[in-house]
Amino acid sequence: MPEHGGFNKEKAQRFLQQLMKDVSASFHSAMTYIGDRLGIFKAMAQTGPVTVAELAQRTGLQERYLREWLGSMVAAQYLDYDPTTERYRLPPEHVAPLAEENSPVFLASMFAGLMPHLIVAPKVAEAFRTGGGVAQSEYPQELFAAMERMTAPMYEHYLIQQWLPALPRVQARLNEGGAALDVGCGSGRAAIKIAQAFPNARVFGFDRHAGSIERARANARAAGLGENRIRFDVADCNQLPHSTFDFITTFEVVHDAVDPLALLTSIRNSLRPGGTYMMAEVNASSRVEENISPMGRMLYSASTLYCMTTSLAEGGAGLGAAMGEAKARELAESAGFRHFRRLPIDHPFAALYELKG
Repeated sequence: MPEHGGFNKEKAQRFLQQLMKDVSASFHSAMTYIGDRLGIFKAMAQTGPVTVAELAQRTGLQERYLREWLGSMVAAQYLDYDPTTERYRLPPEHVAPLAEENSPVFLASMFAGLMPHLIVAPKVAEAFRTGGGVAQSEYPQELFAAMERMTAPMYEHYLIQQWLPALPRVQARLNEGGAALDVGCGSGRAAIKIAQAFPNARVFGFDRHAGSIERARANARAAGLGENRIRFDVADCNQLPHSTFDFITTFEVVHDAVDPLALLTSIRNSLRPGGTYMMAEVNASSRVEENISPMGRMLYSASTLYCMTTSLAEGGAGLGAAMGEAKARELAESAGFRHFRRLPIDHPFAALYELKG
């Protein structure tokens, strides 16, 4: 029952327990990052139950550090431990999210993305006082490598198999040799998947971040795709060439944009007559009360630490990741798109919209 002044002792106790779990999880995130970075999870997925000494021999890592790391994983219930045999085991149910890089439920790479965010957190805190934000150039390169790993399973398992089949006219045009562009292409994974699936199409990727374009070109070469099949360029995506592309995509780019309206206007102008723009954004509501969940907690945190602040650093809109469908529709209409619909695709992280001029 509430006590003096509406204070509820049971609620306070529950919150203290929740807070302790959050503090523990924060420290343990560093251990999960280390396990992913050093390949310990992948080694354990291959070995079965192991002693500390056996794991040290297999991985070439220091036994004393491994013992402490294994203890943290057992305490967190990531690993099983048999005290009679002193063997540690990665349960089969935990293998895909922790050790299978190409699994659609692989999440270990997210911990690699966490560390660069924490590095810039003091600079973001200063922006709370002074305004502005933290420029993209101030983030370590590790963040962009982590972003590539985090999004790769989505492109691998959903883009060609589920998302593009929802746009049959786009598929037909690409099969005929149409031109496709991924705006804000990052390391090029989505554009490469499109080029591989539609060998007659001409595929392009534009991004303002030179380091990402270098990585995209390397990924294309590794995939055996020459510049006759796919091309990546550093470009101002608010100044795209007019009437050039049959299909344009953005993947979680609009909410990061400095000037999202200028970006969408540029995309509309760059479409050929009858062309299609597919906007993929975060599957979240613009209403705080509808985002009360683990996903919402992560979303607002990541948005503060990167999405919003990098836009505000350049005097931008700072929409943030939870811009929602209503904002996407508003931007589309303001940019002159006459057709806007949410595609009937159920995905826990992505909301997809079809726009036509």
